[in-house]
Amino acid sequence: MSETLIWSAVALYLVAALAVAWASRAGRATSMTEFFLGGRRVGGVVSALSYSATTYSAFMMVGLAGLTYAGGVGALGFEIIYFAGVSLVAVFGPRFWAVGRHYGFVSPGEMLGRRYASRPVAVAVTLASCLFLIPYASVQLAGVGYLLSGMSGGAISFTTGVLVATVLALVFVGIAGIRSVMWTDALQALFMIVASTLVALLVVIELGGFGGLFARLAAEHPQSLAVPGSDTFSLVTFLSLTIPWFFFSLSNPQVSQRLFMPKSLGAMRRMLLGFLIFGFIYTLVSVLWGFSALVAFPDLTAADRATPTLLASDYVPPLLGVIVMVGILAAAVSTIDSIMLTLASMVARDVQGGGERSEQRQLAAGKWVMPLIALLALAFAELRLDLIAVLSVASSAGLVVIVPAIVGAFFWRRGTAAGVLVSVIGAGALVVLSFVSGYRPLGLPAGIWGLPLAVLLFVAVSLAGRAPAEAETFIRIAGRRPGR
Repeated sequence: MSETLIWSAVALYLVAALAVAWASRAGRATSMTEFFLGGRRVGGVVSALSYSATTYSAFMMVGLAGLTYAGGVGALGFEIIYFAGVSLVAVFGPRFWAVGRHYGFVSPGEMLGRRYASRPVAVAVTLASCLFLIPYASVQLAGVGYLLSGMSGGAISFTTGVLVATVLALVFVGIAGIRSVMWTDALQALFMIVASTLVALLVVIELGGFGGLFARLAAEHPQSLAVPGSDTFSLVTFLSLTIPWFFFSLSNPQVSQRLFMPKSLGAMRRMLLGFLIFGFIYTLVSVLWGFSALVAFPDLTAADRATPTLLASDYVPPLLGVIVMVGILAAAVSTIDSIMLTLASMVARDVQGGGERSEQRQLAAGKWVMPLIALLALAFAELRLDLIAVLSVASSAGLVVIVPAIVGAFFWRRGTAAGVLVSVIGAGALVVLSFVSGYRPLGLPAGIWGLPLAVLLFVAVSLAGRAPAEAETFIRIAGRRPGR
């Protein structure tokens, strides 16, 4: 594909997104709540589109398509498990929303620190989030690097693609914080779902329709329609991928922080419903991309190149291909935006300090932290580690150690700060050690034992201590609904 066409499309996207971001400004954001949570006044439709764009990033059209290319239909089962995990929002979403309104929480770390009456808990959760989310942000940057490089036939380097995504993310968050991000997310979500669906259907038609596509898969790649397929989805591997992914909506703070933002519980319900519809369609489209690339280009050396190769091929008209490319770029930038904002708010609020410092000083600190997070993610992306889908889940395998503390915050009065610290730090450290060293206890990856270990540590240590007096009040407030 022409390098000129690619850069022209990126430029048009930038102009449109900047116009939306600038129009979203509602005066100068002078508080943490306004800059990072949109003043808790976000409507249901915008919330749904933004939640979708943040969640379904470069992981989907590049990562999930690549995982389908490498492992076949098991990738669909893997993503459906995540989809089922979104049901957790129906249980925890109203509780996040209620305590966020009552206490004025800005970050999930701050919430846990208050529930367990311990600032070290807030700090530990924040540091764990930074440790595991920065690599996840780098996955988004790498996805853009592979995308632009693959579609241009190498004329645009991987590093250039990574730099483009980094600069775009910094520009959007700098305009109006989460408000500009959410409105550009809404634009990007609509753009990417429509474009990717239409082009996916076009590719399927070019490959002989659904009947022809699956007939060729059955004849030429029968392992792609079976589990474990080409040994990608053995039971152990499947569980190690899906267990952390099921809890994504709770464990990833850039997602759970969105539960503080809707203006009402009705808006939150509309957010969840809209996300489920969007996610179901986008999951099927991404899997179709992977299958189509497998039939059209069965000998790719890297599975993550499946989507870029397909978009740059004769199966997709250049104009449509570049439209989908922009949609994927936009999705990746959306996720990076959200990660930068969330981690910056957590560092400013939970690590630097809470009530003893002014809102303006916290806000200033948060704005300084965002470029640092972007630079760290950029450096990590340059390592070019494969496979994007597996790296994404590796990050979730680390973050899932926070889940027992979140569940205990709302449903177990006996939970203590010591239990949280031991489970988050202890289990988190062992997960990191496992990934770094390659050691697997009993041959099991961290994605399987990380959560049970965190639960065991949290419960055992908490039972040996005394829960804070705040626990009873916190749980009661979390269970309230408007008018009660």
